[in-house]
Amino acid sequence: MTAPPKSTTATATATVDRIDEDEATRPMRADAQRNNERLVTAARTVFAQEGGGASMEAIAKEAGVGVGTLYRHFPKRINVVEAVYREDVDELNAVALAAVADLEPWPAMVAWLEAFVRYAMGKKRFMNELHEAFEKNPDLRVASRERIEAALGIVLTNAQTAGVVRSDVDASDVMQLVGSMCMSVTLTPEQSVRLLVMIQDGLRPQR
Repeated sequence: MTAPPKSTTATATATVDRIDEDEATRPMRADAQRNNERLVTAARTVFAQEGGGASMEAIAKEAGVGVGTLYRHFPKRINVVEAVYREDVDELNAVALAAVADLEPWPAMVAWLEAFVRYAMGKKRFMNELHEAFEKNPDLRVASRERIEAALGIVLTNAQTAGVVRSDVDASDVMQLVGSMCMSVTLTPEQSVRLLVMIQDGLRPQR
């Protein structure tokens, strides 16, 4: 018996699904990647100046592109916020790797902690929008925290192996200290410097 022909609708749907898969996995062209990076950098600058309520037009202007280009890369404001946040987390990982490669263990630890404080203080400028991103994508918060702790673990383990950081703490302990400090709504930049020195003193091995 001859098999019945496939449904035209089902075939069309399968074709669209394959196209969507291809679009999702296809590498971004070099010029598109440059535009994407420029937009994320511009968004970070504008958020720092104007807060999370900054307009999409202001971001496009800072990046030197048309607003249509911005919307093609990031159809919604929340997409921009998420992209900035992801890149900031990536930067913390890059700082950890570079610090361990280029610095002695204790200066590497200090460099990462200072980078984390800068990251956390900058994040306050678009906290409401970031919370919205977390609600939209709950895995983002969990995955990012794990990546940040892993980055901290790189410099912390390196320093502990060298004997310049006490051995009875782990990355989650240090995150509780530094993260809680940075979440304070009344924390000033000057206070963050002083308190970070106190945290660093507490991380030194007990004599």
